[in-house]
Amino acid sequence: MLNIVLFGPPGAGKGTQSEYIIEKYGFIHLSTGDLLRGEIAEGTALGIQAKQNMDKGELVPDSVVIGMIGNKVKANPEAKGFIFDGFPRTVAQAEALDVLLTENNTAISGMISLEVKEEELVTRLLKRGETSGRADDKDESIIRNRIDVYNNTTTPVADFYKGQDKLNTIEGVGSIDEIFQSITTVIDAL
Repeated sequence: MLNIVLFGPPGAGKGTQSEYIIEKYGFIHLSTGDLLRGEIAEGTALGIQAKQNMDKGELVPDSVVIGMIGNKVKANPEAKGFIFDGFPRTVAQAEALDVLLTENNTAISGMISLEVKEEELVTRLLKRGETSGRADDKDESIIRNRIDVYNNTTTPVADFYKGQDKLNTIEGVGSIDEIFQSITTVIDAL
């Protein structure tokens, strides 16, 4: 089983690249954003709590996210692999994910980090906000807060995987196909 953490700030292109990776490799996509938005759409208690955090650009509590991920991993023991998109976002989540995967006789194979400058991220997210319907993609101050949260809270996760010799960085600017080619080079080497 090949398990990839697709990493990068909001707007780096993780969702777009995940679609290509899933199509080529047949991995199961675990996007915490999609899982949480599904809960929000269903109006569950978890969804209401998550929406309050997301609308402010804050992270959803670890216990909620870990539980959702654990349920998905356990429900798919025959998967070729998983692509973790938007998770883990903290070192505590990365540590919990390692424990969860070990309990399921697997591990993270590698992290692919998409590197994109802040102004490009803001431009991309505002453009996405024109069609996504997401409130957190329409307000520049919320976007910048999300990027600050990423820089302060999430960036250390890359160091966590670097310490395990699993970090691979890729320039997240260029055509979708160029970026995907760089990603496949990394995955094929794992």
